Amino acid sequence: MIKSVTMQQILLNQLPIPANLLTSYTKIGLDEKEVMIILQIHRFSFEGNFFPTPGDLASCLTIDEGDCSKILRKLIQKNYLSIEQVENDQAQLTEIYSLNPLWEQLYTKTKAETEEVHQDGTIFVLFEQEFGRPLSPFEIEMINAWLDEDKIEPALIKAALRESVLMGKLNFKYMDRILREWQRKGIKTVDEARAASKSFHTNKKQAIQPEPKKRDTSFYYNWLEGEE
Repeated sequence: MIKSVTMQQILLNQLPIPANLLTSYTKIGLDEKEVMIILQIHRFSFEGNFFPTPGDLASCLTIDEGDCSKILRKLIQKNYLSIEQVENDQAQLTEIYSLNPLWEQLYTKTKAETEEVHQDGTIFVLFEQEFGRPLSPFEIEMINAWLDEDKIEPALIKAALRESVLMGKLNFKYMDRILREWQRKGIKTVDEARAASKSFHTNKKQAIQPEPKKRDTSFYYNWLEGEE
């Protein structure tokens, strides 16, 4: 005889899920695979595992471990998921996943704001294409700081990346110096940055003899000139 499941057993095995996540996830740019990863992270946290590995997540899904890693990185890039450091019971620092950025988007941000965040996600794709590899958590955090803390327009960040590529100095230190210099000069648009770069280089050419080069980079200003 098959033992019937009681209502009490069902009620004791419940997981609270915000209704807005199920009704509005497409509006903020999430797809079904991303939502399922989010739900699994949410479930693991209720069970006391606040930093499940891609393998942990894959064990409950039809998505393999590699795809789970890619989706986790994408969620962090889109600012739906963050990694935070907290103290455990032994007063040791440990990392946890936080879904607070997602809840803020679902409940506090306007539609225009969430669409802007979604569009900013293309910056991370562009960076990964140029670097030819996934970005590290530190690099993702640095781009988010440019966007959220420094309020730099995505177009200017893309311009700094493009300039870094053409000058053969593809690194975040170089791009940060470019952006800081533009901020110091009050430059807010790509056209203003282009004009400043042209002006600087024109003045420089009058003072020194330019070296032979394979391609024309006269448009670009070597913001880290003098550094190794």
